[in-house]
Amino acid sequence: MPEIPIIMPQLGESIAEAMIVTFLVREGDRVEADQDIIEVETNKAAMNVTAPCRGVVQRLLAKAGESYPVGAVLGYLDVTAEEAARAGLQPVQAGPAPCTAPPTAQPVTPTATDRVQPTVRGLPVPAHATGASYMSPRMKARMAELGLHAADLAGVAGSGAGGRVTIQDFERFLASLEQHRITPASPMRVSVADAMRRSWTRPLATVGLPLRLDPILAHRKRSGLKASPTLYAIRALALALSENSAPAGRLVGNRIVHPRSIDIGWAVEVEDGVLVPVVRQVDQRRLAELLPQYEQLVELARQRRLPAEASGGSIATVTNFGTFGLTWATPIPLPEQTLVLGVGAGRRVPHWSHSRQQFVPVWEANLTLSFDHRVLDGGAAGRLLTRVAEWLGQPEKL
Repeated sequence: MPEIPIIMPQLGESIAEAMIVTFLVREGDRVEADQDIIEVETNKAAMNVTAPCRGVVQRLLAKAGESYPVGAVLGYLDVTAEEAARAGLQPVQAGPAPCTAPPTAQPVTPTATDRVQPTVRGLPVPAHATGASYMSPRMKARMAELGLHAADLAGVAGSGAGGRVTIQDFERFLASLEQHRITPASPMRVSVADAMRRSWTRPLATVGLPLRLDPILAHRKRSGLKASPTLYAIRALALALSENSAPAGRLVGNRIVHPRSIDIGWAVEVEDGVLVPVVRQVDQRRLAELLPQYEQLVELARQRRLPAEASGGSIATVTNFGTFGLTWATPIPLPEQTLVLGVGAGRRVPHWSHSRQQFVPVWEANLTLSFDHRVLDGGAAGRLLTRVAEWLGQPEKL
């Protein structure tokens, strides 16, 4: 009896392939024309492949969970010559030779080359997160096998419809990587990359204002405390949040989760990455009491020997990007946090003195607050940053 191929149809203008989800029929089943026989999934929706005409399912060549391009032969129907003629289809007597396919693609019998096969392993900057936007199931599977994420393809120019990156573009990209010098990314760098990628899935914004450093410098000299500006900022942020902890809350679904304790972390640069030591209940401890623990944790972080009780669980982070000579930056909050406070490099600037009616030199630094815009609006972020600056302006109360 002649056979009619079941072909992966063109399921949409920009659809080049689809993944088999499940088979709605079995070999030997009798089907009618246009009956749903295979459920498939594209990068846009779940759809069904229908029988081209009445017949009996002879063979199913495709496999569930694998992707096939448009035009691929997924199986065969046994049909009568009369039925094939009525449907206007060209039967084949046997074997893999397919019938006429849609004009947009040539039908092919699925082979090992139609399926995802890893060719390059151990690429730099692997990622742990999964999922991608506007990417076919076949591409997702291919990238998952290699431990890659959509962010790793940011520089790849797509040749598909609407600039879509096709599997061919991806394979060419992998091959081109082998032309370059490749070194493995350290676990620290991979961890930082993964955290920042997850952080960037949220709408983030930054506000800033100038901060007079003279009161802090005078307090350091007067009190004898050799505390870093970072520690002053940690304490000021904690006091500001103790007055209203809502800005440090996390949005989970349709609820704001408020912090139970004002635990603040700060960024410490280490080899090939950053660690964040944490001090607990900062709002309940004076600056002088915090200083010994702060200095000890900085040293332990540089040695990568942070104790478990001083790691994780903080509600906000302070970063002193001024240590790199930067006057302005937009730090990114950690994935589990809403806020990160930044302190820029101090510099001598002219300041108008109303009492003297002239400009006088002062020390000034920029203070920034980056935040999750889902939780805070600009006004709330600005008020919190202003309150932090007010606390820093009266360091004797810290």
